[in-house]
Amino acid sequence: MRTHSRRALLGAGIAVVGSGLLAARATGEFSSGPHSGTDGRDRAHGPHRPSPSDYVAPDGPEVADAERKRSPGPVREFTMTATPARIDLGGHTVDTWAYGEALPGKEVRVTAGDTLALTLANHLPQSTSVHWHGLALRNDMDGVPTLTQRPIMPGASFPYRFAVPHPGTYWLHPHSRVQQDRGLYAPLIVEDPREPLSYDKEWVVVLDDWVDGVDGSTPDNVLAELNRGSGGMSGHGGMHRDEGEHRAPAAGAEPGGGPSRMLTGSYSELLGGDAGDVDYPYHLINGRLAKDAETFRAKPGDRIRIRFLNAGADTAYRVALGGHAMTVTHADGFPVEHAETEALLLGMGERYDVLVTAKDGVFPLAAHAEGKKHTFRAVLRTGSGEAPGESARPGELDGRLLSAYRLRAAESARAVSRRPDRTVELTLTGSMKKFDWAINGKQYAPSQRNPIRAGERVRLAVRNHTRMWHPVHIHGHHFALPNGGPRKDSAIVLPGRSLDVDFDADNPGLWMVHCHNVYHSESGMMTVLGYLKD
Repeated sequence: MRTHSRRALLGAGIAVVGSGLLAARATGEFSSGPHSGTDGRDRAHGPHRPSPSDYVAPDGPEVADAERKRSPGPVREFTMTATPARIDLGGHTVDTWAYGEALPGKEVRVTAGDTLALTLANHLPQSTSVHWHGLALRNDMDGVPTLTQRPIMPGASFPYRFAVPHPGTYWLHPHSRVQQDRGLYAPLIVEDPREPLSYDKEWVVVLDDWVDGVDGSTPDNVLAELNRGSGGMSGHGGMHRDEGEHRAPAAGAEPGGGPSRMLTGSYSELLGGDAGDVDYPYHLINGRLAKDAETFRAKPGDRIRIRFLNAGADTAYRVALGGHAMTVTHADGFPVEHAETEALLLGMGERYDVLVTAKDGVFPLAAHAEGKKHTFRAVLRTGSGEAPGESARPGELDGRLLSAYRLRAAESARAVSRRPDRTVELTLTGSMKKFDWAINGKQYAPSQRNPIRAGERVRLAVRNHTRMWHPVHIHGHHFALPNGGPRKDSAIVLPGRSLDVDFDADNPGLWMVHCHNVYHSESGMMTVLGYLKD
């Protein structure tokens, strides 16, 4: 990955936070009393279910007006091609799909306030799209086929163009079928024009679980196996179909393609039990296997900003830098009160920025596939010496650990205290046996919408009634974790636990909320928040 240098005024001070498991139960920080609001029903309609015409359209005037208020700035133009590619992972070559025949795809870097203009050409045998994970962008550019845009058909292209309002670490990936579990992802870095941090170098670290092209496996085959493997949903084939397409399976999706990839016997105390569904043969850092790992070079004493990004489909990662403590500065793009730790846990879709002061020598940047028994690494080199072994496991991986629930939002990112106007209940349901993942007992359909109104403080009351953890992700908004926690767009909800998070309804349109385990979402664990027209 590219490196970047920067000299600026050092920002906020450091607060040391202790270790511990994820929060057992989270409660809202904004209410001084019981829940208020409508529990997902709109006052104007009462028990009446709004019709599709009652909702703001993704390309409606309300969306255009919200974009004008962002005052789109200078235009930054990019082109990208989604294409079949033969990729060397570092000693093992696979046939997959990628952006521009690179893994990860080439970094997109802009400055907050810019207008990002990226044209995607689709050279794949399937339709596709681009979702800009974590960005509060205009709704018709969010990249969800059949909901916010028409799918980009094979041989076609689509011009994405939108204002980029917030600095931070983000990424882009398809929202079509299980394409994200191929090589279709790239980091998106939004520079802060008033950057308060001081650092010498920057290292973008993208973590990924990999199955595509290994011994005949494809993500389509994996989903097919999961759907039929424990006696459920045979022939289900995924919920997220694009309009205007034949319903035949994708190439390579026939039953029996490749060895079994169903994971059994995984366990993580941090994740509350079962760690995942898929037994991945490989895990990667910046597209490389540990036996031919990326080496990042710096000088002793350099202050390095590391941007961690979990692009995996089914794996949480615990990360640490051998011989170093890390100071956490950002979660999902937004600043937090600085906190020192030895290790971090990232669910799928989560991002953390940290600062480290490099020591003299050669050090493993280690990642552990939580509950899956795989440890792999990249290398930080500031001096002479042999590189650590492929499975190097520094003690820091088992040391003091931070999760999002142990962090607090920086003052600049804290939400103003306010009682919620509306509560939307989101009960996560389903099981590994039937692979019938859903929200409120209903598998995803674009027509099923949870109504909200512009200007409301909305509480998402997430209840995990399953026996597996789920990384819940919201599109187009950022919620506040309870008790002064950070602003985020993705959060881990443990099995049998609850999480209440609040956000301001300030971005009109139709927005997804879903589990960011791609196999859970594509089996139905997705729903829609829909803004009602005034």
